[in-house]
Amino acid sequence: MNTIVVGLQWGDEGKGKIIDYLSRDADIIVRFQGGNNAGHTVVCGGKKYIFHVIPSGILHKNKICVIGNGVVLDPKVLLDEIEYLKKNGIDISPENLKISSLAHVIMPYHRSLDSFREAKREQKIGTTKRGIGPCYSDKIARCGVRVVDLLDCDTLAFKIKDNLNEKNPLYKNVYGAAPFSFNDVFSEYNDYAKKLAPYCCDTVEYLYDKRKKRFLFEGAQGTFLDVDFGTYPFVTSSSTIAPNAGVGSGAPFVKIDRVIGVTKAYTTRVGEGPFPTEFDEKMGEQIRKLGNEFGATTQRPRRCGWLDLPLLRRAAILNNITHIALTKLDVLDSLPQLKYAYAYEGKFKKFSAFPHDLSLARPVYKTIEGWHCDTTGVRGYKKLPRQVKNYIQLIEKFVGAKVQYASVGQNRDAIIKKPGV
Repeated sequence: MNTIVVGLQWGDEGKGKIIDYLSRDADIIVRFQGGNNAGHTVVCGGKKYIFHVIPSGILHKNKICVIGNGVVLDPKVLLDEIEYLKKNGIDISPENLKISSLAHVIMPYHRSLDSFREAKREQKIGTTKRGIGPCYSDKIARCGVRVVDLLDCDTLAFKIKDNLNEKNPLYKNVYGAAPFSFNDVFSEYNDYAKKLAPYCCDTVEYLYDKRKKRFLFEGAQGTFLDVDFGTYPFVTSSSTIAPNAGVGSGAPFVKIDRVIGVTKAYTTRVGEGPFPTEFDEKMGEQIRKLGNEFGATTQRPRRCGWLDLPLLRRAAILNNITHIALTKLDVLDSLPQLKYAYAYEGKFKKFSAFPHDLSLARPVYKTIEGWHCDTTGVRGYKKLPRQVKNYIQLIEKFVGAKVQYASVGQNRDAIIKKPGV
């Protein structure tokens, strides 16, 4: 069975744990977009692993992990991640980690420009300042540096010189920053090239040869950070939705059997932008502490709110999801009542369709009974409290897809599979 896993909210839905769980039944796990602005967290054997670039399926033996052409790659972050995992006993080699030679490379001037732009503009995006957006910009502007370019000294030197000829005057005259040294940048990235060369691969041919294997495609961030369909301009710089899996991996020939959309039992987002169901400060702090809602990449506190069903329904349509994975149910264990948004209203009336601008939308809520008991030890759908099942059923009915998995804790085994789904 070939599966795509995507986030249905603003990212941070717990995809890493679901991907880790599903990786047991996959042969090849492919990351198809994003960069090290994303973080996937997996708790295994009492130890927490945080992934930024490498698919979390690497924790399983005899799996192939692929970083696709749709990813933007910071070589230092990747090499540090490889070293970190090796020190923790995880086997990583060119045999089980493949990097697309067509992936674009994050350069030092990308990171600087990310910070300069955020500081200069009145409208703050809430970028992680990792250089993701500027790298994607250069990709579209046709002046980017690809992994394959790293592997040829002459090509790398030419591209760095050409880019610095354009960017250094910009940094000096607009941002008042010191220019980048060609020798420093070239020396640093030429060194990275030697270390990454064994992992580089024509992933299109590689995946095509393996097309009869079982695939798991993993996305980063979430649907409403998609550059086209998210809460623009407060979005990421890539397409985060399931249809991009074929483009971002170079493997459109893989027939997809299942698209799993991951959502928390409530809603969170990091950074700026509209958030209709956001809690007040007191409630937000309570759920933030209960759910340890701090960014895996930046440690920024996440904004928290009630479950937003119209948002989930739109995400289900955009991703053509077949199943739902519902995470962090246990975070709501102590609440006597739960609210959820089932519609939006504007200044004068309810919206008849999903609003183009969520900042103009006010949520319309319903309230249901909470379960007010500890679910972290529950293993098996039948053992879940009646109120939890009611909550799951209302999500399924509104969104139009069945909840296949429910997560009730951080541990690797704290996932309940719904029978018959």
